[in-house]
Amino acid sequence: MLPATFKLCAGISYRHMRNMTGLRRNALMAIHHELCKLSGPGQPDSWVAHVRRRSSLLCSRIEESSLSDPEQCYVRQGQEALQKSISILSDQDGWQTEIETCTGDKVLSKVLPDIGKVFKLEVLLDHRPEDLYEELVDNIEQMGEWNPNVRQVKVLQKIGQNTMVTHEVAAEIPGNVVGPRDFVSVRCTGRRGSTCFLAGMSTQHPSMPQQKGFVRAENGPTCIVMRPNADDPTKTKFTWLLSLDLKGWIPKSVINRVLSQTQVDFANHLRHRMCICGLSEHAVACVAS
Repeated sequence: MLPATFKLCAGISYRHMRNMTGLRRNALMAIHHELCKLSGPGQPDSWVAHVRRRSSLLCSRIEESSLSDPEQCYVRQGQEALQKSISILSDQDGWQTEIETCTGDKVLSKVLPDIGKVFKLEVLLDHRPEDLYEELVDNIEQMGEWNPNVRQVKVLQKIGQNTMVTHEVAAEIPGNVVGPRDFVSVRCTGRRGSTCFLAGMSTQHPSMPQQKGFVRAENGPTCIVMRPNADDPTKTKFTWLLSLDLKGWIPKSVINRVLSQTQVDFANHLRHRMCICGLSEHAVACVAS
């Protein structure tokens, strides 16, 4: 396979072939795949690791250059949400505890210039980051099945490998404390080593104008960070940064109570969902054996 790969790359050195749609991207992806195989098990050789990082960067740039202007705009918005979120989460000063449960789940908050009050959920989950990533990213449209605070999530558009635009409809809170809200968000997903990210912020999409009967709320920057627990890599240190503007005339005390409790509830619903999925997989494995 490797000789054929380099023949492909040699071919794109000719201008008329380099301009063929998709050929450059295929060549870079082929190189990256072969370098992954060369590295073998364990830690890769330094030169392979270096070239592999460069090939990944080139693949990303080629993919972005093939996108339309609106698609590139969504990609930049998603990356901006991720960068802002990481910057906020990196600053450990000024956080105040809103809720701390008996299981150790904690919601903290602080007020930021130009953004307002943001909330941070910190929990330890008994599941691997990659399993949580699959549930929250690959199965995102199923969230309404297990999270009663969400009525529906629909993917409006996928851009490349790491960006999507979604429409989320929030469930009404009992007592009509907060009326029906919906969101249009751009989401940026990715992995850095063993850490998984899911960041987002509000955007607009031509297929989803404001809906009758809903207040179009805004979010962002928001971000979920999942990294293996240092003491037990089968568990995940789960952090969720939440920033929402629900719009309308809602007292701040109500908003603070609703948002902080929503994060605690989300952690519990996610735990329950992952346990059910684990039991289902175990049952399938037993039947197969």
